[in-house]
Amino acid sequence: MIHLIWVALICIGFVFAAAQGNIEVVTKAAFDGATTGVTVCFGLISVLVFWMGMMRLAEDGGLLQKISKLLSPLVAFLFPDVPRNHPAMGYILSNMSANLLGLGNAATPMGIKAMQELQTLNPDKQTATPAMCTLLALNTASITLIPTTLIAIRLNFHSAHPAEIVGTTLVATAIATFAAIAADRWYRSRELRRRPPAIPPPQTSLAPLTSQASTSAASSTTSSISSPAVPRTGITAAKGRDTTWKG
Repeated sequence: MIHLIWVALICIGFVFAAAQGNIEVVTKAAFDGATTGVTVCFGLISVLVFWMGMMRLAEDGGLLQKISKLLSPLVAFLFPDVPRNHPAMGYILSNMSANLLGLGNAATPMGIKAMQELQTLNPDKQTATPAMCTLLALNTASITLIPTTLIAIRLNFHSAHPAEIVGTTLVATAIATFAAIAADRWYRSRELRRRPPAIPPPQTSLAPLTSQASTSAASSTTSSISSPAVPRTGITAAKGRDTTWKG
């Protein structure tokens, strides 16, 4: 979808430039944008390499493990449907730790791996699970303690105070994170309310019928044993006389 949007924007720009007779402006803007992109990329390489090295040192020194351990209760609360010993939990913690340090380029691969692991728990492969939606919301609006990428961009454009955005970035990302969590909780609760309740399977009453049948059979057997048929011999045992009818 995003490539279609970019193609539409480029085509609209060409159409409007051609209609106004300024087609050379589009060509100049394209080359200027390419030059600026390459310059910014080269300026970011040094800063990103530095912070990636610092993150590797933090990982080897155990700092990321401590951050992950500190965040594990929060992650267990945010992802209640993911088992704690599942590999997705480790990738989610790494993604959140990298976002806290403002290393979006390092957080992206961890987020992709976390999505792949969460897909293994998905019963419907065509629909995102609530855990996937939560991870996407947190990755998009994550609390950032050190906006490394923004500081690098400001340094590249010769800002007088490139690190003065740390406080405002922390406040803005904190508000965005709390809003994302609130929206995620609300949608989860709405989905649970809309989900139909589970109907228990019907229970057959075989036991009462069996006991009733057994009782009837037993009573009929008892009556047949206790009340034997009296033979019609015509002689009463108690009186000892013949009671046979004679016509």
